Amino acid sequence: MADRRYHLSEAADADLERLYEWGINRFGMNAADQYYDGLIARFENIAESPLLWPAVDHIRAGYRRSVYVAHSIYYRIEATGVLIARILGRENPATSLPEG
Repeated sequence: MADRRYHLSEAADADLERLYEWGINRFGMNAADQYYDGLIARFENIAESPLLWPAVDHIRAGYRRSVYVAHSIYYRIEATGVLIARILGRENPATSLPEG
């Protein structure tokens, strides 16, 4: 499945931007860059092996979750690849994830 691709929803893109800015303000540029790079690497891992992480149908049908350090990456497998739907910390996924 190495040819699978991922894309971010608008909400996930905003989450990623928010996390990066927060990381710069809280921990500095180097740490923010490392965390950002780690998230991107995890997105790539998810795209390569999307079934590796557990389904969370009890939260929202059709979604899976991969935990990266302090954040949960919620995604769906689609015909064109993987949709990264949200990157959440303490937010409630039941109210933050779009319907599948």
